[in-house]
Amino acid sequence: MKNKLKHLAIIMDGNGRWAKSRGLQRVKGHEKGAEVVRDITTFCANSDEIKTLTLYAFSTENWKRPKLEVDFLMKLLDRYLKNELEVYQKEGVKFDTIGNLEPFSKKLKDTIAKTKDATKNNSKLTQILALNYGAQDELLRAVNKACKNGNIITKKDLERYLDTPYSDIDLLIRTSGEKRLSNYLLWQIAYAELEFTDTLWPDFTPVELNKIIENFKKRERKFGGI
Repeated sequence: MKNKLKHLAIIMDGNGRWAKSRGLQRVKGHEKGAEVVRDITTFCANSDEIKTLTLYAFSTENWKRPKLEVDFLMKLLDRYLKNELEVYQKEGVKFDTIGNLEPFSKKLKDTIAKTKDATKNNSKLTQILALNYGAQDELLRAVNKACKNGNIITKKDLERYLDTPYSDIDLLIRTSGEKRLSNYLLWQIAYAELEFTDTLWPDFTPVELNKIIENFKKRERKFGGI
């Protein structure tokens, strides 16, 4: 029996290196990467199985990058959401986020809120962007919320306060050849299958994704059993 892939998570890595290898500014890599997000999201929306796609867009550590790059990423995200709304509606994609949005500008938070509201009834796929997200930060925030009731915290208690109410991750892919989890969905990937590809994110295609998915379906998943 083939494995079913309901929840796919991707660490989109390699935009900067893609641009550098072509003698371009790093921001050009981010722009190209945003185009790939559209292609991969459309592919997943038309999949028979995938219901949730969680993409690592901006981590809690990314604030350490040069201010000019961070400012560009914020503007790119705002522009991306406005431009992609038509695609979300056409493909039946519901948009959601995980992470702490508080540090973002009012303009960006408004755009995020409007996009969520406009797509809330779409049901073919939920695309989640991890924004100002770090798994350790998520767990700390969840524990602090759960502790307020004064009782012993159970697994169910903690899961209720995590950022995402969606199912655990089935498959986690990281592009660019790096073999690290980088503080991404550490709770949710407890039994996820992992795939690391040397392809830089701007060169990642639905064709390669489909090959990875086909290999995933052939793997033996034991979940701690025999």
